[in-house]
Amino acid sequence: MMNNVSLVGRLTKEPELKYTPNGVAVCNFTLAVNRPFKNANGENEADFIMVQVWRKPAENAANFLRKGSQAAVNGRINTRHYENDKGGRVYVTEVIADFVQFLDPKPQGQGNQQGRGFQQPQGQGNYQQQPNPYTGNNSAQYQNTNQFRGSGGSVAVSDDDLPF
Repeated sequence: MMNNVSLVGRLTKEPELKYTPNGVAVCNFTLAVNRPFKNANGENEADFIMVQVWRKPAENAANFLRKGSQAAVNGRINTRHYENDKGGRVYVTEVIADFVQFLDPKPQGQGNQQGRGFQQPQGQGNYQQQPNPYTGNNSAQYQNTNQFRGSGGSVAVSDDDLPF
């Protein structure tokens, strides 16, 4: 069985960062995800998806995401329930994020810890920045990796080179 979800949307409010009694960070936010079609009135509709991120990625999400920020989330659907103060059972469906990628351009003067090309893998707090060679804000090791940059001409590709 597979439980995997990928979403791109905008935060509806400021992310909420909390810590468990053991000191583990957890961040909750709601992502507004546009539907790929319009309703009968010709208007776009959105789904509002609750997202939960844990550990160091949770702290990064709380520090660098704001209301209106665009983010990509990859994770799994989680359902749970609890009893409210009136004794009624309340069901909750949310995404537990494994990766959160900030899609807004980074503000001027900021370091390379936010903005495009920075993924936050979920884990036990030891993760590394995942540079994206296509955004242009990475280290020298990714310079000149685009063999087609500046050629100005067409690229010849035979049918044998295509994967389909």
